[in-house]
Amino acid sequence: MTATFNHTIIASKDRNESAQFFRELLELSEAPSWGPFTNIQLADGVLLQFAEPPVEIQMQHYAFLLDDELFDRAYRRLCDRDIEHWADPQMSRPGEINNGHGGRGVYFKDPAGHAIELITRPYL
Repeated sequence: MTATFNHTIIASKDRNESAQFFRELLELSEAPSWGPFTNIQLADGVLLQFAEPPVEIQMQHYAFLLDDELFDRAYRRLCDRDIEHWADPQMSRPGEINNGHGGRGVYFKDPAGHAIELITRPYL
C-alpha cells in the first residue's frame, strides 16, 4: 500500500459552525462524528475533523482543489455572504481571484481564522 492522506484535525472556535461552513461551501455531505469531533469527508475519502481545543488557535493554511463548476458556485457563495477574499496570500488584491498555474484561485478566512485557498488547477 502506498501512503495517502487520511485525516486532519482543524482547530475551531465552534466545531459545528466550521464544519457547516465547509459543508455548504464545498457541497459536502455530513459524515459520522464522535467524541470531540464534528467530521466532514471529502470526495477522495479524506476526513476533516473539527475540534475545539482549550488553547488559542493558531492560523493554519488549507487548500482545496475544485473543478471549475464547483469553484464558480463556491466563489458565488463567498460573494453572496460578503466574505472578504483576496487573489493572493499576502491579501493585497481584495475582492479578486487569480489565474495562477493555468487555473483560478482565491484566498479567504474560515470562521476560526484559518487561511483557506480554493484552486482549480494543482501547482504540480
